[in-house]
Amino acid sequence: MNRNLWLLVICQGLFLTNNVTFIAINGLVGLSLAPLGWMATLPVMGYVIGGALSTGLVARTQHRFGRRTSFQLGLVVAVASALLCCYAVYSKNFWLLVTATVIAGYYNANAQLYRFAAAELALPAFREKAISLVMAGGLIGAVAGPNLAAGTRGLTEAPFAGAYLALAGVALLSMSLLAFIQFPPAPIRTSASGGRPLGEIVRQPVFIIAAAASALGYGVMNLLMAATPIAMQTCGLPFSDVALVLEWHVIGMFVPGFFTGHLIKRFGTLPVMAVGLALNGVCVGIALSGIDFKQFLAALFLLGLGWNFLFTGATSLALTAYRPEEKDKAQGALNFCVFAVLAVSSLASGVLVTTQGWALLNWGSLLPLGLTGLALAWLALARRRRQEA
Repeated sequence: MNRNLWLLVICQGLFLTNNVTFIAINGLVGLSLAPLGWMATLPVMGYVIGGALSTGLVARTQHRFGRRTSFQLGLVVAVASALLCCYAVYSKNFWLLVTATVIAGYYNANAQLYRFAAAELALPAFREKAISLVMAGGLIGAVAGPNLAAGTRGLTEAPFAGAYLALAGVALLSMSLLAFIQFPPAPIRTSASGGRPLGEIVRQPVFIIAAAASALGYGVMNLLMAATPIAMQTCGLPFSDVALVLEWHVIGMFVPGFFTGHLIKRFGTLPVMAVGLALNGVCVGIALSGIDFKQFLAALFLLGLGWNFLFTGATSLALTAYRPEEKDKAQGALNFCVFAVLAVSSLASGVLVTTQGWALLNWGSLLPLGLTGLALAWLALARRRRQEA
């Protein structure tokens, strides 16, 4: 534990403030500006697609300029894109809003690497706990994001324009904190090519399972979370209830960060990930039981808990799939898989909730959860056979 790691925890919290606020308002702003109802979550999808398109560029800037400079570039883009979103709301330009969220995806792709940077700021024996602790920094976003959205909703003449202005300020604050973090120097290459080819790295079973669990687990969480504000509004619930549900959802996402690392060290990565899958299954069951405020609250809270166990475990699993000199391309490939699935789930979320309803959306989420469970079972069986041999 050191000052650099704690500062990164705060930066992670400010990043999640941006994400939670985007989730809370982008679908509703999109619904008010979109030519057709099913396009409501396109601004949410734009943020994810922008992240997917930026993974290669981020990997190159991380490799060439190092962690701090690349992270700062991401925050510059965060400020500019938030201001562009604000202008899009004032001008009631739906497609400009979508474009702005695509640009903001560069910040998303950058900040998704905070969890990997945390492992580099701690001793090797504590890297799982460091990842878990930085993930716990999302609690700042859990509280700040929904309250920022609710508190700034009517701040300006155009609804939610004030929230985008506030996000520009949040990015500036994060930029100032990052300036004080001392990241370790880049590892010395052991070969002229900087390690194994990317194709060889991603063909490893452990990498495939880590990528699949990260992407599908995050995709299910995003599918249900992005649809929740629209579903609750359709059910006649006020925005204050929406903000409270999202707040507890994000609390569920990041409170376990204080102990997930300890659980992984004690019980292993795969059992912790399996518990995350089980919690997601219970979430779907509660969501299908009714559409009152209490069902939304309980389901989204469990969804957050399940995501934390699954995603933190998958991140720890991924660390075993590459060498230090291979980290930039391996982490970029992993994040691309996550963003690609998130893009599909963001679009599907708006389409399904506005055309088929909340219940069908939840039934559909069982398929990726089942596939993830099969992948974890296969890896566990393969490891057992290898130990027996």
